[in-house]
Amino acid sequence: MSITQLKKDMLTNLPFYEERVDLACAFRWTARLNMHEAVANHFSLAVNDDGSQFLMNPNQVHFSRIKASDLLLIDANDPETMARPGAPDPTAWGLHGAVHRNCLHARCVMHVHSIHATVLASLADSTLPPIDQNSAMFFNRHVVDGQYGGLAFEEEGERCSQLLADPKVKVMVMGNHGVLVIGDSVADTFNRLYYFERACETYIKALWTGRPLRTLSDEVAEKTASEMDDYPGQAERHLAELKAILDEQEPAYRN
Repeated sequence: MSITQLKKDMLTNLPFYEERVDLACAFRWTARLNMHEAVANHFSLAVNDDGSQFLMNPNQVHFSRIKASDLLLIDANDPETMARPGAPDPTAWGLHGAVHRNCLHARCVMHVHSIHATVLASLADSTLPPIDQNSAMFFNRHVVDGQYGGLAFEEEGERCSQLLADPKVKVMVMGNHGVLVIGDSVADTFNRLYYFERACETYIKALWTGRPLRTLSDEVAEKTASEMDDYPGQAERHLAELKAILDEQEPAYRN
């Protein structure tokens, strides 16, 4: 069956089909980049105006196997969610449910324990300094949570969500835990997640040298971050290219 026919058939059966495809692509590419951790991480995407309804990966399914039809449709305001058959992972519900309830600007939420971002989250100072173009993207746009309180069940999820109240803050370095990235769409959020991990890798490896860092001035860092905020179409093209590769190599992600 051709991709075009497959897409046409699925559109008649699945709500939010295009959104599901985008999210399934992000899951699979995150696994290819080894930015996932076993079956412990989660992505979600709001699908209604107030963000209370969202798609999320099913409980304990490996990112590399997730398909469009696998994604759960969840209501952040439904207190019976965890009592229903096929309920999500409880920490996914606690963290993502809270963010979607409390942060309407967080249309898409991606949480991983990627290696370099988690190394950053383990440092006494988990702030990412602007030492190159990639890290400058996050100048004044990330927050550090230094109050880790255990697994992200509902109480911890609520606490974390309060740190994202400022719409300018797009990344939360979850101290002693990992990283959480938000955005306007799957493309926007995945692109940001990718570049944050790359920026963390550069920073950590620069620290390994033991030599002084060349840090950008606040003025240049803010200028660079603003320019990247307004860079036209890059995130959308990034995701489109990833979907094109998957369409050739493993089109089952669209199922």
